[in-house]
Amino acid sequence: MSAVVRSLVYGVAMVRGGNRERLAVIGIEMLYVTLTAGIYAGLQQRALSIRRRWLGDVCIVLLVPGLSQALDWLVHRIAGAPAPARAFTGAVAFTVISALFHRHVMRQGTFLTGEAEASVIEDFRRIPKLLVSFVSWPGALLLSLLARAERRGEKSENFKAAA
Repeated sequence: MSAVVRSLVYGVAMVRGGNRERLAVIGIEMLYVTLTAGIYAGLQQRALSIRRRWLGDVCIVLLVPGLSQALDWLVHRIAGAPAPARAFTGAVAFTVISALFHRHVMRQGTFLTGEAEASVIEDFRRIPKLLVSFVSWPGALLLSLLARAERRGEKSENFKAAA
């Protein structure tokens, strides 16, 4: 799925490019992502077991995707079909959103392998609910932070009143 979506991102960003150039970039992208997606997903899943959750999240959202993007860029250069900056920027934006979504679904026990594995059908059944929770996550986080700040303010006032 990642290979198809990322290739579409490149294709859309390269609409003005020549067909031959566009096909070369898309072909390299399809091949690279198809060959490496499982490796990067495995690294992300492994990061779930890092004791400090925030550090695991940094690995899942920044380090693994950063490595993927750097090697992706290098593969395009070596193959002689470098993606234009606009296409590469689009791929990076997709990668960030994708990594955030991967973190979200893996923390919910979806799309995991090994002992934590559920069936792929069960994982896909959970996607609609996970999409809703992922899209609503920023708002829920903001409400949580506001509530926490309000509680801190109440504690501060109670402390002043007691003194």
